[in-house]
Amino acid sequence: MPIISTSGLARTFDSRNGPVHAVRSVDLTIAAGEIVGLLGPNGAGKTTTLRMLTTLLALTGGAATVAGHDLAGDPAGVRAACGYVAQSGGVDPYLTVREELVTQGRLYRLSRADATARAAELARGLGLGELLDRKAATLSGGQRRRLDIAMGLVHRPPVLFLDEPTTGLDPGSRTDLWDLVRGLRDGDGTTVVLTTHYLDEADALADRLIVIDRGVVVAEGTPAALRAEYAGSPAASLQDAFLAITGRAPAPADAAPLSVQGL
Repeated sequence: MPIISTSGLARTFDSRNGPVHAVRSVDLTIAAGEIVGLLGPNGAGKTTTLRMLTTLLALTGGAATVAGHDLAGDPAGVRAACGYVAQSGGVDPYLTVREELVTQGRLYRLSRADATARAAELARGLGLGELLDRKAATLSGGQRRRLDIAMGLVHRPPVLFLDEPTTGLDPGSRTDLWDLVRGLRDGDGTTVVLTTHYLDEADALADRLIVIDRGVVVAEGTPAALRAEYAGSPAASLQDAFLAITGRAPAPADAAPLSVQGL
């Protein structure tokens, strides 16, 4: 049974100019222990999809389950089963690393003793052990991002959603975060779903890629499979494949036609 499954997932926003169909009909099947990258142009519906799957936005169509919990029928179960790290992060600059993590643990109904122990465990595992009593405002960008992820892991969720986790990080911090994500999969069996605009990141990190454009899934597969199918060779660049998939550049003559799901 997949750990994440969606059917016809949709979200429409009202505006003065009429309805905006941010997500039209997204079908996803994600197995436990996968690192899955969601790719797509700006405005494709990636963040809206993540926000629906974490119960931050209500569905206007379709259905989904996360870790066996129905999105509409059991939102509390979904929230307990997943961690979410937003693009902008959620760190309070005036709190210390320890205070942030203990507070997060208490919000998930851990006892103070358990929350304190979990904070120390996460800090050690994520390279924050010597920073527990530093205020978040004094941390580097990479350190703050690790704290964001630690906050999403306090309750040991089987699923972690990361929305553009390395935006603004230097190359060394990006590499460290990649290693962290791989460690979550390999060490804890955590399923990680991330959005990114860095195609080298998607290529290096994701077991499988799902490309969303104009609110629907337009392609999915391993990075090598997408390069072969849409750019003509497994050795081609993922950028060439992405541009062909999203119609921003002509596909090679021998590439297969796009298979658009959910239209």
